[in-house]
Amino acid sequence: MSESVGKQKSNFLTGDHKWATPVLLVILVAIFVVSLVLGRQKPAKEGEGFAGTDDAAAQAAEAAGAKQWIKPIFEPNSGEVESGLFALQAALGAGIVGFALGRMSGRKKGHDEAMAASQLPDELPASARPSDDKAAETAADPAPRA
Repeated sequence: MSESVGKQKSNFLTGDHKWATPVLLVILVAIFVVSLVLGRQKPAKEGEGFAGTDDAAAQAAEAAGAKQWIKPIFEPNSGEVESGLFALQAALGAGIVGFALGRMSGRKKGHDEAMAASQLPDELPASARPSDDKAAETAADPAPRA
């Protein structure tokens, strides 16, 4: 068997890192908890649990004398519509990320199965070899029969 085929290099996402998923989940939960703790320490405006950074940046820019360059193409009628559009955007993004991760996982699994199947013996057993009579007949008569 040729060594040129070799083993495919694996990266962090497709490698055999059994510890990667739990570590990434712990980091994600830690970021979420820290953001909740820090969010409670600084109260937002009246009635808002979490104030958006977009609004804060726009207010700071207007206070500094900046003018609006362009107007929005579409403004939702209510906060519920805006939240729904944001949720739709998040769902589409999650679908794309899930598809990409599944495809990478499937590609690695397919490669591993192909490598296992390609490790066949160099010579076929006698029962699997074509008979000499059929090979000679095919070589003598290259034209297909109608």
